[in-house]
Amino acid sequence: MYKTFSILSLFLFSLHVMAQQKDGKRPGKSLSTPATINVAMTADNWDIAPTVAELTTWRSVPALKCLGGKGSAVLKDVDFTDGTIEYDMEPVENGFATIFFRQASSEERECFYFRTYVAGNASAIDAIQYAPYFGGVNMWDMLPCYQANADFKREKWNHVKLVISGKQMWVYVNDMSRPALKVPRLEGNTEHGRISFEGKGAIFSNLVIKPGQTEGLSPLEGPDPTDNDPRYLREWQVSQPIETKDVDFSNSFMPGKEATWETIWAERRGLVDLTRKFGPSKERRIIWLKANIHTVKEQSRKMNLGFSDEVWVFINGKYVYVDKNLYGQPLSKFPDGRCSIENTSFNVPLKEGDNELLIGVANSFYGWGIVARLDEY
Repeated sequence: MYKTFSILSLFLFSLHVMAQQKDGKRPGKSLSTPATINVAMTADNWDIAPTVAELTTWRSVPALKCLGGKGSAVLKDVDFTDGTIEYDMEPVENGFATIFFRQASSEERECFYFRTYVAGNASAIDAIQYAPYFGGVNMWDMLPCYQANADFKREKWNHVKLVISGKQMWVYVNDMSRPALKVPRLEGNTEHGRISFEGKGAIFSNLVIKPGQTEGLSPLEGPDPTDNDPRYLREWQVSQPIETKDVDFSNSFMPGKEATWETIWAERRGLVDLTRKFGPSKERRIIWLKANIHTVKEQSRKMNLGFSDEVWVFINGKYVYVDKNLYGQPLSKFPDGRCSIENTSFNVPLKEGDNELLIGVANSFYGWGIVARLDEY
């Protein structure tokens, strides 16, 4: 059993953080590492709305049971930057078991969660996932590269450890000898903030925080596996969003001569992240992306395209492709309606010299963006 997280230890930790901030340092970055914090599951340590969670005893251990209501159970008075977060989790209903960290607000934070309905299936590819929140949007559907399998079960405690260092995170589930998930780049906009939990029927206990203790994990982001692949289209021009309630495409949405454009570069893995650029969609929106493809001869090339949620593709003013990738509907693409280079492919006729690729992208659900790759030049 872990030691109780006392008011005194919390007070001492707060003084440590204040001293760092006074010296112009981020919390958790000083040469002297703060002591381990053992967090008690008692009311004085948590901000909890009645429908969000309740404090209880589970398997003879003080615990936090999430009830599925809107909001999170927020740990008081801890501003977390880097270090290790460990806890036990037991799923008792189908849903999600979520921890947030570096939470500046409910709009901007980092997130790791279990899909508890796959408990007991150690080969399920989507058992666990990391995702950032941008403007309140959970970017899970844009980053399938940050999901993985994990061996966790019902009717028992499962031990979880998050090692967070700068831009990287390694996640361990039950097996502390090898990470179940490695995140080479934390994608969120925040560097520090609160820790909180939410979910439906998920029970958490034995929360331990080790500020600054990163087990030697580098704070620098890891390599992008696509960095050396010139087939990805990375430099684009983007128009301003157009709000519409129309379901299907109309020629009236085409960009006119008066349209304004600005440069947007693809991020890791070739992702053009429109949610980071334009924020959440309150209404259905359409934007246009255009890129130049230069070839030395007339030819036809295959393009792989990942997208969310709908696209209309033109080359040199001629229509070549239209499609939808709608999560939870028959038109969803592999993998399970997420934006992935595996979503679709089609042929693009190219003339000798410069070719203008123009893609309309519509969205009204979670993340928004595309990733495009030619088979070769």
